[in-house]
Amino acid sequence: MAVPKKKTSQGKRNQRHAHWKAKASVAAQKALSIGKAVLSGRAQGFVYPISEDETED
Repeated sequence: MAVPKKKTSQGKRNQRHAHWKAKASVAAQKALSIGKAVLSGRAQGFVYPISEDETED
């Protein structure tokens, strides 16, 4: 297993943590935007499965 040679500084650790948190925020915003587009019917270029039971009604 890989072991770091030197102790990582607090600044570097905090920077890495902040970047990880920021990526999660961006992903959540994208998912919400896609969900709203699909529900409103204005989604273009986004393919999602529709069950055949719903189309027969």
